[in-house]
Amino acid sequence: MPVDAPFRVGYVVKRYPRYSETFIVREILAHEQAGLDIEIFSLRPSNDGHFQDLIARVRGRVNPLYFPADGLVPESLSAASLTASHFWKSLGVAANTLPGLWETIGEIIDAEARYVYQALNLAVAVRRSGIQHLHAPFASEATTVARLAARLAGITYSFTMRAKDIFHESVNHEDLRRKMRDASGVVTISDFHLAYIRETYGELADRVIRAYNGLDIEEFPYSDPSDRPPVILAVGRLVEKKGFGDLVEACGLLADRGLSFRCRIVGAGTLGTELNRRIEELGLSDRVSLIGPRPQGEVIREMQGASVLAMPCIVGDDGDRDGLPNVIQEALALGTPVISTDVTGIPEVVRDGETGLQVPQRDPAALADALERLLVDPDLRVQLARGARDLIESEFDIRRNTARRRALFRGELSPAELALSGA
Repeated sequence: MPVDAPFRVGYVVKRYPRYSETFIVREILAHEQAGLDIEIFSLRPSNDGHFQDLIARVRGRVNPLYFPADGLVPESLSAASLTASHFWKSLGVAANTLPGLWETIGEIIDAEARYVYQALNLAVAVRRSGIQHLHAPFASEATTVARLAARLAGITYSFTMRAKDIFHESVNHEDLRRKMRDASGVVTISDFHLAYIRETYGELADRVIRAYNGLDIEEFPYSDPSDRPPVILAVGRLVEKKGFGDLVEACGLLADRGLSFRCRIVGAGTLGTELNRRIEELGLSDRVSLIGPRPQGEVIREMQGASVLAMPCIVGDDGDRDGLPNVIQEALALGTPVISTDVTGIPEVVRDGETGLQVPQRDPAALADALERLLVDPDLRVQLARGARDLIESEFDIRRNTARRRALFRGELSPAELALSGA
């Protein structure tokens, strides 16, 4: 490869594209704008019916790693569906491309067949395209495949630890320790996450850096929220950890108080039917609407027309929780005040009384009180919005935050720098 050629990184993801993962798309776009050469590798086909318009701006090629190569794309690749002929064919191709394959294959033979198959194909693609580093934006199966492929191809890899891949009851801690030991570096997205990783994984956390997800600040222009209609907005998947059930209950309390408002919930998910049923039971059908998923541009317009973004996040019964929802950063950048809870890294951006309002988890009454405060008090909205915009500009600029990730990819961070938590 020529000396002046751009550094090449392969992003390994479970599915691409995904409607709810705009933060990955933004990360890739920021890297490309800084001159990084990105290729994307998807372990499974996308199963979303809606996509964000940001995706069209990504230049990197998308490479499917699902099975088989002739275009059949089952929902998942199981050991049963992976025939011996496909596996041996991939192994034969790999043997002609990867020096020392037979010496390293024994080190990964205990992995599931589907992951070995995908890692073989990924490692071959790495060699053929000159990729120098692999990165997985989640610590789950994408990192499993990236780790195996990096070993086979003789390159480095890194990954990001976010939310479900750290906190869910299904997390295999020994597997995560192995991934951390073998990685050249690890990223996590809040100081809360970093403290948890240090407590749980000890000295392995020395190679973990905290780098917030970020925004292209220019795409989220601030506007004064003093003269906004009494609209409550919520954005996210309709799943337990978002706490939208508590939001519906809070809206019922506001209606009982005679407050004039509308609530619009953007997103789709498994709890849609249950939420709609509760909206009808409370007689809120003329006030609360589930409007389904929307493109990024429409979400921005919804935020610009709302007095408050409500994100009453909770820790689910299975331990699942949000890491630091990007929609919160987006709203704060746009001048829309946010009400949220103390889940994981959220208090690092929603600082009670400074950049937003914080309420206890699973407390519709407290949520209703906070919503009423912001709906009726334009001066409070402005005070919080200005403090929030200052925070977003200083801590969540994606150009600066991704620069540290790129230094990690290239192996440019010293051990002392790896130990630093700041972005």
